[in-house]
Amino acid sequence: MLPRTPYKGETRKLVLAFDVGTTFSGISYSILDPGEVPVIRGVSRYPAQEQVGSDSKIPSIIYYDLQGVVRAVGAEALQERIIERAKDDGWVKLEWWKLHLRAEHPVASSHIWEDDIPPLPRGKSAVQVLADFMRYLFQCARTYIQESHLNLWRSVENSIEFVFTHPNGWEGPQQQQIRQAAELAGLISSNEEQSHVHLLTEGEASLHFCVTNIITSRAFSSPMAALDFPVEGEVQSGSRG
Repeated sequence: MLPRTPYKGETRKLVLAFDVGTTFSGISYSILDPGEVPVIRGVSRYPAQEQVGSDSKIPSIIYYDLQGVVRAVGAEALQERIIERAKDDGWVKLEWWKLHLRAEHPVASSHIWEDDIPPLPRGKSAVQVLADFMRYLFQCARTYIQESHLNLWRSVENSIEFVFTHPNGWEGPQQQQIRQAAELAGLISSNEEQSHVHLLTEGEASLHFCVTNIITSRAFSSPMAALDFPVEGEVQSGSRG
């Protein structure tokens, strides 16, 4: 890895990187202070985290009730009391939902057949499910940062850059779905704020790549489009895509 250089922007920013995988998901972040070398950190505490073996990832699972309201997400969905209540109340357990966002082509190469993909809950689109999951990840990131860095959140809550990874084969339509979900989740408030959403293929991705090659320069000191990111050699994504 190349030596990291100090952030050259003029104001403090927070970079949140969401790795939403088919089976597991995680969050990394970096606080950018002018003149300081960025440090990459991972969110390592989630609600009910003791239910899974890794501290840095959560299952990409969502429970919806019959009205389409989110009832449990991630490690919470593995708790015995949640499983029992889901059975009693008829909640819908959604796994592998990310595959509904893919381009229309066979998935046998991923060892997953069309019939294996659970259907979406009635009245829910794939973009809405992604938005619900994004909203949950953001809440987890905010709580973790507030608990880990006292008095920091207020200084960055209006200066956040979001990085989302996606499979290498996802093109315009799938990328637009990610942007729509980010707005629907409330991460950004309008199309005008889409410049704060940055998309990287899994071949480019990881926050390590961003810090080393991009955000340590002047790239994040002014709005930029996702396509401004250069393409480097392939790096395996941390979560199963």
